[in-house]
Amino acid sequence: MNTDSASPPDAITVFTIGFAKKSAREFFETLRRAGVRKVVDIRLKNVSQLAGFTKKDDLAYFLEALGGIAYEHRPELAPTKEILDGYKKKALSWPQYEGCFRALMAERQIETLISPAELDRACLLCTEPKADKCHRRLVAEYLAGKWGNVVIRHLPEGARNEGKSNYLGELPKGGQSVYRGD
Repeated sequence: MNTDSASPPDAITVFTIGFAKKSAREFFETLRRAGVRKVVDIRLKNVSQLAGFTKKDDLAYFLEALGGIAYEHRPELAPTKEILDGYKKKALSWPQYEGCFRALMAERQIETLISPAELDRACLLCTEPKADKCHRRLVAEYLAGKWGNVVIRHLPEGARNEGKSNYLGELPKGGQSVYRGD
């Protein structure tokens, strides 16, 4: 898979963001400034009291009311409870978790469950504030590898970090990576 900072004209843009350690203002302003048209919630559970302003029904309302942004919950793009619990309880290391989740995505053939058109200018949402150890990065990279011509933009942790990736330090010029496929 090749990466490049130049965006081909036929490429789709997929954003990712985690809500933890963000105020509602930072979260919604980041989405608005990026030009996100839809948030695709890839959390296994999206109704926890700990989710605050990102609980399913509240989030759908806030996105539409504050930014005209659509909302969709797609738990089939989340790890299983067993994989997630294994990592949280330290029974799985990050590399093991990543391997298990990549195998699950391949088994589920997630590239057939959602289309590139559905994800163009959409933002994959999960909890983790940084993308380095989060399944949203793995989902974006997996789909980019299957589809090719995907620009992945990991939205910053907040306005203070705009233009920086959450897991690789400085992004290439333009703040994105382009996956052209193999």
